Amino acid sequence: MVQVTYPAVSITIRTADDIDRALSRAARAVGRGARLVEWRLDELAEIPGSTNAAVELVARSPAPSIATCRSRAEGGEYDGDDSTREALYERLVLADKPPRYIDIDLAYWKRSETLRKTITAALAHCGDDPKASLMLSTHDFERRPADLLQRVEAMSNEPACSVIKIAWQARSLRDNLEALDLVADRTKPAVVLCMGEFGLMSRVLAAKSGALLTYASVGAGAETAPGQPTIDDLLGRYRFEKIGPATAVYGVIGWPVAHSLGPVIHNAGFEKIGYDGVYLPMPIPPQFEHFKATVGSLVDHGTLTFRGASVTAPHKENLVRFVAESGGRVGDLARRLGAANTLVIDNAGRIECTNTDAPAILASLCGAMGIAPPQLRDVPIAVLGAGGVARAVIGAVADAGANVVVFNRTRPRADVLAGELRECRDAAGRPFRVSAGDLDSIADGTFRIFVNCTSVGMAGGPAPHASPLPEAVTLDESVIVFDTVYAPARTRLLDQAEAAGARSIGGLDMFLRQAALQFRAWTGRDVPMEAFRESITGRIDADPDPT
Repeated sequence: MVQVTYPAVSITIRTADDIDRALSRAARAVGRGARLVEWRLDELAEIPGSTNAAVELVARSPAPSIATCRSRAEGGEYDGDDSTREALYERLVLADKPPRYIDIDLAYWKRSETLRKTITAALAHCGDDPKASLMLSTHDFERRPADLLQRVEAMSNEPACSVIKIAWQARSLRDNLEALDLVADRTKPAVVLCMGEFGLMSRVLAAKSGALLTYASVGAGAETAPGQPTIDDLLGRYRFEKIGPATAVYGVIGWPVAHSLGPVIHNAGFEKIGYDGVYLPMPIPPQFEHFKATVGSLVDHGTLTFRGASVTAPHKENLVRFVAESGGRVGDLARRLGAANTLVIDNAGRIECTNTDAPAILASLCGAMGIAPPQLRDVPIAVLGAGGVARAVIGAVADAGANVVVFNRTRPRADVLAGELRECRDAAGRPFRVSAGDLDSIADGTFRIFVNCTSVGMAGGPAPHASPLPEAVTLDESVIVFDTVYAPARTRLLDQAEAAGARSIGGLDMFLRQAALQFRAWTGRDVPMEAFRESITGRIDADPDPT
């Protein structure tokens, strides 16, 4: 029998005056698809005489509920005595309309004999078909606990415990794989979650391993644990209720990735064609060893069904190295440029990387200019940046015969990139014309096209409101400025160009084109581009940090 995994919303109650508003928020969440409500009673329980209010809250819950009261030592806010908490839990279990589960911390359960006797007796009083059940839980808000497996065993062996729950602060994406494995190996219904920015995968993929439930917040800013998605994102963006054991997993790998619209458009594409897949943000720190260890673990995991990823800065060069060292296939363009943005894993576990940036860049640039690629021959182009995007841009325009100069904040990186790409040849066998220049002298050139390949101006980046182009550069109607940043749609650079009368090209069209090529590589099907565009309508300009 397949375990149904329920989406639950977690709501904090601070005073009895919060109850009506909290119930309204819970009802809205249930209307959107939440199946359980967790009531966090930490602060309410500190108020003398609040037990009746808690019982009333649970009785009026718009869906089956989980009631919990955590002390500060357990990661909560309760600062009262144990006897008050014990009385609260007992009263809830014995109520006419009790919660479906009471969630009690494992350490509290183990140290308090009174608690164990009280709750065990209350549960027994309910008979063979109790209305309430005990969930034992353990949390670590700093790291994976060293005694994690011992804690799991203790909860599994506790006769009164019906559900075990484990949560810890993830230090990398690899923590999620252990979380999924712990659920798969369960001896009782289980909830195993990773917290923090690395932990979203465990929450969204809970159904792949048969977890009892996963938690979400009722809205942005209402999270009760680090890394909780909103119920709207969980059920809408990530299509949680369509995820099962066979669901193929994809993602966007980068550092940072919070700004990425990849999860929005690719999940919308999966929905449009009825494809059993889900696409997640996958943050991996910049170093190659992090990339190698994490991506290798994702590829090798037995039940994850990891089938591909978009790879963005700073990992486009790392992807080529990883695939080559792993014995996979590196696409011809990716090999020549030394950068790839698309990882594909087939059903046999074979890996391949390709570069969809370059063809998308060329199509976007030439389309906006109303020219064919051969008309770029001999056009002087300044490229700002020396990372994976810059490689793709240079590869695209130099392959068409353009004369490219690379500028970077650190000149040596520009020299290295230019030197490497001069070794490449275009379709006619001619070497790429690529050189490097000092950023301070960029205004001295006579460039017709400027292309920004840095993260300057990017939402969520280091300088979201800045322009990478020095003010000394002369822009007029004869110049074209192409910003590969797509979030936000209007960057400082584009405003700077238009104010000077230059023609500007944003990065969104390029982004959608390369994403469509990735989508086909993964699914074998073309996505209707309108599905991509509709999914982000209004999102970039409305949200300064779209996710």
